[in-house]
Amino acid sequence: MSPLPLDLRHVDAARVVIDKPPGLLSVPGRGPDKQDCAWARVQARFADALIVHRLDQGTSGLIVYARGEAMQRALSEAFAARLVDKRYEAVVHGLIARDAFEIDLPLIVDWPNRPRQMIDHERGKPSLTRVRVLARDAASHTTRVELEPVTGRSHQLRVHLLAIGHPILGDALYAPPEVLAQAPRLLLHARDLRLPALLDAPALSLHSPPAF
Repeated sequence: MSPLPLDLRHVDAARVVIDKPPGLLSVPGRGPDKQDCAWARVQARFADALIVHRLDQGTSGLIVYARGEAMQRALSEAFAARLVDKRYEAVVHGLIARDAFEIDLPLIVDWPNRPRQMIDHERGKPSLTRVRVLARDAASHTTRVELEPVTGRSHQLRVHLLAIGHPILGDALYAPPEVLAQAPRLLLHARDLRLPALLDAPALSLHSPPAF
């Protein structure tokens, strides 16, 4: 059986970068029906590919996999040190007034409602998102934004935008029903990925415009 298709964006001796479609898990889930995932598809082609980071199932866009344990360690350390530049694009409900701003709200898992996350000013981990407005659409009452997650908390972008009153369209976990119904999928895309030079691998900059 041939491997399932991959949207390969970059391949070298140290890294594989794909453009993950929405709806595909980044890593295997629990149960035999959740074993098909981006990593499994990459490993079917590149057996040495290892996980470095992940995207939510509903989020599309760029993911890098390390080829071998040395590069996995180097990339993981680069992510932890915030040496990797990631930019997302999203469409949110409502017209955002400011052109550029930061959302600095601490996040913690909402244990009774896992996997949801929530704002918690006492116990939450520091979480920072930079927001830049790309376009406003008065007719649909939506705003297209560029998002830079300075920290990388689970569901950070989705919860931060919800917290300021602008949930992402199509977000089945956080958006109210009328906002969920505005899109057939979560309108969140990992658009830009810039990796520093590591070990023998040169710096890499990739761009993937969203399909929404």
